[in-house]
Amino acid sequence: MANLAEFLVETAQRQPERPALRLGTATLTYAELDRLSAQAATLLRAEGLRDGDRVALMLPNVPEFVVLYYGILRAGGIVVPLNPLLKARETAYHLGDCGAVLLLEWHAAPGEGSEGADAAGVRCIAVEPEAFAARLAEQEPQAGTAPAAADDVAVLLYTSGTTGRPKGAALTHAGLRHNTEVNVAEVQRMTPDDVVVGCLPLFHIFGQTCTMNVAVRSGASLTLVPRFDPQTVLDAIARDRATVFEGVPTMYAALLQHPAAADADVSTLRMCISGGASLPVEILHAFEEQFGCMVLEGFGMSETSPVVSFNHPDRPRRPGSVGTPIRDVEVRLVDDAGRDVAPGEVGELAVRGPNLMKGYWNRPEETAATVPDGWLRTGDLARRDEDGYLYIVDRKKDLVIRGGYNVYPREIEEVLHEHPAVALAAVLGVPDERLGEEVAAAVVLRPGARATAEEIQEFVRERVAAYKYPRKVWLVDALPMGPSGKILKRQITAPAR
Repeated sequence: MANLAEFLVETAQRQPERPALRLGTATLTYAELDRLSAQAATLLRAEGLRDGDRVALMLPNVPEFVVLYYGILRAGGIVVPLNPLLKARETAYHLGDCGAVLLLEWHAAPGEGSEGADAAGVRCIAVEPEAFAARLAEQEPQAGTAPAAADDVAVLLYTSGTTGRPKGAALTHAGLRHNTEVNVAEVQRMTPDDVVVGCLPLFHIFGQTCTMNVAVRSGASLTLVPRFDPQTVLDAIARDRATVFEGVPTMYAALLQHPAAADADVSTLRMCISGGASLPVEILHAFEEQFGCMVLEGFGMSETSPVVSFNHPDRPRRPGSVGTPIRDVEVRLVDDAGRDVAPGEVGELAVRGPNLMKGYWNRPEETAATVPDGWLRTGDLARRDEDGYLYIVDRKKDLVIRGGYNVYPREIEEVLHEHPAVALAAVLGVPDERLGEEVAAAVVLRPGARATAEEIQEFVRERVAAYKYPRKVWLVDALPMGPSGKILKRQITAPAR
C-alpha cells in the first residue's frame, strides 16, 4: 500500500502548475508544494529522523504545515499534529506519551511548545517562513516516498480527552487513503476546478482529511485561513471564487449572523460540508436560504479517520440526519451489552471498516474497551430510519436522566435554536437532590436581540413534554469552544441560583 504522501506526488505530476495552496494573495503551485515537501523530507532525515519516528507538528493553518505534513510522511515518519495553543505542561505530556523525537513549532506561537519540549527532553525547531525556506532551499529533494504497508501508522491524532487524559488514535496510511478517496469520489465530488476554504484547523482530523488530503488528492486549490473569522472567510470566498466551504456548526452560525453576510459575494459556492457536531436544523435551513448553497451534514470522529456517514449529493438529503454510511463502512446500533437494538430504537453507534484506527498508542486495554469485538463504540447515541439514514440523538455521556426519564440535550437545543433571539445554546444536566439531574441551558443571544431567560424557558416549555424543558436557563456572552469550534459542555458551569 502506497504512502499517503503519494497523493501529492501523483497530483503534482498530473497538474504541476495549478494552484495548490493560497494564503491571502500568495500562491503555491502543486509542483512547488511537491518540491518543498521532498526537500523537507531530506532535511528531516538529516536531522536524524528514522522510519517510524514520531514528529510533532505544532503549526496553524499555514503552507508550512502542509509542506511538513507530507515531508514527514515522505521521510517515513509519523505525523503528530498538535494545537499551537497548548500549554507547556500539555505539550510535554503529548511529546512524552508518543515518544516524539522532534517538535516543529510555529515561530509566532506563545513559546509554550518549546518549554514543553524542554521538559520532555525533545528537540524543538522553530519554523519561521523565511529562515525555513532558506533551509529547504539548501536541500536536495528526496526521491520518491518511503515505503508504507497498509497498516503502518501515518498519523497519531490525540483525542480531546473529555473522559480522561488525551489518547493517541493511530491512523494508518490505508485508512486515511480510503477515507480520502471515498470523500473525493462519492461525497464531496472534488475536481481540480474546485477551490476549498480551509478554516478548519489542520491539526484536527476533519481539516486534515476533508480539506487538505481531499484537496491534494483531487488537485483542487486549498485557501488557508489561519484563524476562523466570519469576515475573513467571506472575503476569501469572494476573492478566490471558492466553490466549497467546510466547517463546524458554530462557524455556520457565525457566518449566518455576520452583518456582511447579506451582501457577500458567495455566488461561486456549490457545496458546504458540516461535521464535528450536530448542526441545528434551523441554522441549516437559514444558511441555505441566505447563501443559496446546499449543506451536507455527516458524522465522523478521530478514531475513524474521520468520516463514517454522510448525506450523499446523489441521494435524497434529510436535514437533521448525518446520512448513510460511506462505502465499505458498516454501522450498528447496540445496547450496553453489545446487542443490536430493535428497529426504530435508540442505541450506541458502533462502526466497522477500513477507516478504523489501528488502536490507541500504547494503550491496549483502552483499545480493547473501545473496540471490544471489531466494532468501535463511538459513544454516540443514534437512531436509524427505515431507509437507513442515521440521526445522532446525543453523546452517550451527555444524556440527562431526570427523575428516571431520558432527556436528550440535542432535542432541546433544536427547539432553543428556533427562538428568533437565540444564536447558540448548550443543554446539559446539573445535579439535583430530588431528581438526580435537572435539565439546564446556557444561551447566547443574537447580536442586538433582546430576550430574558424566563421568556426563552417558556418558549421551550410550550413545545416539549413537561419533564424535558430546562428548569434552569441563563444568558451568557459566549460558550467555551475547543480548537475545532465544538462547544465544550464540560467547561460550562451553571449559576448557583
